[in-house]
Amino acid sequence: MTSTLQSAATTEAVKRPGRWLALSVLVLAVLLVAVDATVLGLATPYISEDLKPSGTQLLWIGDVYSFVIAGLLVSMGSLGDRIGRKRILLVGATAFGAISVLNAYATTPELMILARALLGVAGATLMPATLALIRNLFHDPRERSLAVGIWGATASAGTAVGPIAGGFLLEHFWWGSVFLINLPVMVVLVLVGIKLLPESRNPSSGPWDLVSVVLSLVGTIGIVYAVKEAATHGFTWVTLAVGLLGAAALYGFVRRQFTLPTPLLDMRLFRHRGFSGAVLADLLTILGLSGLVFFLSQFLQLVQGRGPFEAGLAELPAAIGAVVAGLIAGRVARRFSVRAVVSGGLAAIGLALAALTVIDRSTGYPLLGAALLVVGVGAGFSFTVTSDVILGSVPKEQAGAASAVSETAYELGAALGIAVLGSIVTGVYRDFTGPAGTPAEAHESLGGAVEAAADLPSDTSEALLEAARQSFVDGLALAAGVGAAVLLAAAAAAWFMLRDQRLDSWPQGRGELRDQPQRTRSRRT
Repeated sequence: MTSTLQSAATTEAVKRPGRWLALSVLVLAVLLVAVDATVLGLATPYISEDLKPSGTQLLWIGDVYSFVIAGLLVSMGSLGDRIGRKRILLVGATAFGAISVLNAYATTPELMILARALLGVAGATLMPATLALIRNLFHDPRERSLAVGIWGATASAGTAVGPIAGGFLLEHFWWGSVFLINLPVMVVLVLVGIKLLPESRNPSSGPWDLVSVVLSLVGTIGIVYAVKEAATHGFTWVTLAVGLLGAAALYGFVRRQFTLPTPLLDMRLFRHRGFSGAVLADLLTILGLSGLVFFLSQFLQLVQGRGPFEAGLAELPAAIGAVVAGLIAGRVARRFSVRAVVSGGLAAIGLALAALTVIDRSTGYPLLGAALLVVGVGAGFSFTVTSDVILGSVPKEQAGAASAVSETAYELGAALGIAVLGSIVTGVYRDFTGPAGTPAEAHESLGGAVEAAADLPSDTSEALLEAARQSFVDGLALAAGVGAAVLLAAAAAAWFMLRDQRLDSWPQGRGELRDQPQRTRSRRT
């Protein structure tokens, strides 16, 4: 009883004044990344029409950002631990805004892919820094849960703001305008962050190991590229070679971390069952969702004929559900259990995706809206609680690296989801049988088919669009089924791996969260 009271007193003593104002700056960075991630889906038909990318180039435009950011998150999170999380956040935000201009004015598919890749480099500095600063600003577990909930709710709100603002801009301006909306957010973030954010770093972090940085980048990109190419074109010697190179680089990265006195990433974190379970849940959730969401915007616009703004509004229920669930997730997890909330959230998403397997071109909005709302609620509960578990599993000195692992799982899942599920959609779509005179570019993407149809006679144009849209919907339904299976498997895995996990910290000398069997409850009381 005495140790518990001392721990509570210590927690109260370290509450930082102005921490909630500082949090408002951090959520701006989250908003910046979330808006950018969501507007791309709406802009894709316009980018396809203007830049005329091939189907493969279109997928690269969609997922190269995630490839690069996934490969650099651990490195940038560890760099923030060393040079200061405030510093790397502000530098990254400035770069993010500047590179957004390059995205807006890209004139070729190749330049667009390069611009998205550079944006990934800048984006890799933002998300780990925001979570790490939350870990250092909020030491009380309940306050931290609320802060993480607000952080997650802002990301979800960004997914709503992005499509709506992007849809409005696309109806009044050219597609590059959707990237320029990053600039005012970036300016506010930097100017206010300089004054409000406290600096924090690991005082005994050691040097930044460049060999580990290269191994992490090569390994992650190699694995994801191999999966993407295998899913799209089947196994080839080149794909196999790149995949083996990526696997060898990741193996070398892990081995090297065990030999370094101050590793880029402390691999012992994964011995914590709650940490590993939370990371796995994040990865599988995003894998099941991202590819489907990427193509859903195209379905709303190119299949059902909605305008960009209307399509953005149609996706709003997902964001609303995620915001509400994120704000109450910590309280619900304490009332019931971590594994019940996470597994229940994942199962809800899986069932919603399963409902979308019956989608067709005439599917009414009630089904789509209800499915999106359930997806949002499930994701809000799951992501908020898993992020809290990951942050609470490590001492604050390692918050940057641990946060980076969480974000790497998110981005790696997004890249794999677009690669695998997106390739399912593309693979099914390409096999449609069009009328005589159908140009080859119509088989590359649905946007290409819509553009090609505009130059054909009326009867041929209608037949082409009929066949292309039906094939796209068939691919989307199949991808929804695969995504549902992945999410339900993730729910089962989370139920076992998060057993006995709690959000309330247990005095361990360093404020770390541990796996806590039920019998420890009586010791605390």
